[in-house]
Amino acid sequence: MEMEDAVLRAYYGRGMERERLSDGRGNLEFTRTTEIVLRRLPAAPAVVADIGGGPGRYALWLASLGYRVEHRDLMPLHVEQLTADTAGVTGIHTAVGDARDLDLPDASVDAVLLLGPLYHLIDREERVAALRECERIVRPGGPVFAAAISRWAARIDGMLRERIYLKHPEVLDLIDRIDRTGMLPPLQEGGFTAFCHRPGELRDEMAEAGLEVTGLVSVEGPAFILGDLDARMADPVDRSVALEVARAIEPVPELAGFGPHLIATGIRSLASP
Repeated sequence: MEMEDAVLRAYYGRGMERERLSDGRGNLEFTRTTEIVLRRLPAAPAVVADIGGGPGRYALWLASLGYRVEHRDLMPLHVEQLTADTAGVTGIHTAVGDARDLDLPDASVDAVLLLGPLYHLIDREERVAALRECERIVRPGGPVFAAAISRWAARIDGMLRERIYLKHPEVLDLIDRIDRTGMLPPLQEGGFTAFCHRPGELRDEMAEAGLEVTGLVSVEGPAFILGDLDARMADPVDRSVALEVARAIEPVPELAGFGPHLIATGIRSLASP
């Protein structure tokens, strides 16, 4: 894991995550993620753990709704950025933390957001360990929202939409292996690397961690592939249509892996000690 952590730190150390949700694609991802989370989120002022929360976009959103937030991220830079952005903001406590070994007590939060760490934990055992930590810290009956990158994101988003083969022609020889294994290697120094889930894999890992899976949906739907998505998300009617399409197809099992992100909702059993 030391090598994987080094690659992760190299990528996020570039500081790009702070602005990632600001364009049309980011708007679509953020809007859909928040509405999916709100379906099962306990009422404010519940305590929500935002694990692997990056620079804190979701932590700030939760605090704006009156929630108390325990934010943890592996990157000191992200903690520093959130700290700078929370001047005058109440309800957020942030610290450096590892999703696989959290400093939060057992059954100490009402809900958990795990919206990034599963991307970067290449070994299944590590992913299940992170999910078990979420199950440990959430109170019985509380939800855990876990995001994953879809197995086919590299081919559909990277190859078809972004045409990454123009800059990295070697990916033409890698894409079949990525589909088969889910392992997305960095294509340059400090590049993005990830594990890409099949929907069933995410469901199985949640269950192995002791969580009852109550939902697993595609986040963005097909709109992510549109070349004019920025303009569409800025237009009220076009934005409404893009979101409604995502909502309409999210429960269709055959289409779950089409979009770049999945979110599974898991509940800690009321019988848990």
